[in-house]
Amino acid sequence: MRKISILILILTLLAFLIGIFFYPKMPERMASHWNKYGEVDGYTNKFWGSFLIPFILLFLFLFYLLIPKIDPLKNNILKFINYYDAFFLIFFLFLIAVYLFILLWNRNIKINPNRFFSIGFGILFIYSGLLLKHAQRNWFVGIRTPWTLSSDNVWQKTHLLGSKLFIFAGIISFFGFLFLRYSYLFILIPVITFAIFLIIYSYFLYQKESK
Repeated sequence: MRKISILILILTLLAFLIGIFFYPKMPERMASHWNKYGEVDGYTNKFWGSFLIPFILLFLFLFYLLIPKIDPLKNNILKFINYYDAFFLIFFLFLIAVYLFILLWNRNIKINPNRFFSIGFGILFIYSGLLLKHAQRNWFVGIRTPWTLSSDNVWQKTHLLGSKLFIFAGIISFFGFLFLRYSYLFILIPVITFAIFLIIYSYFLYQKESK
């Protein structure tokens, strides 16, 4: 097992230890969801509030280990394995940060969720852009449309543009920190718009290549 895989496993186990530590201190009914204005609008019971994210991390860790082994184009994943590893590491750190945010909120230590998620998603989008720049054609990681998966040329061009757009989406997300009532728009609108555009872009690239 690679060193970074061991580190991600340690983070997963750490999440369970955090859950065990906080579990006796949690209320029976835990806040677990916030609306677009940063107000609590969903609750869950004590067990799932304390351990849902650790179980998600465990599932994702297994998925992370499997992808390079089961992908039909696994040799391509090995070409950008360092970026693949770093993405999962950052994603795990993001989920653990979300987990601590939930636990602390239920201990009455409240961080504004709109500020928190604007920064968190911004970092995630920016690194996703860096990953897209280096990703080679595969079935699990990247902008996987029928047209990118059918052509190395379409894959490369779509991902080079996608890299720039996702980094831009991350920068836009940061501005949600300044406009709290509308921070969700700074997160959702750019990433959804760019994702739809890239799907259409890959289609037209493929049609042009076919002709």
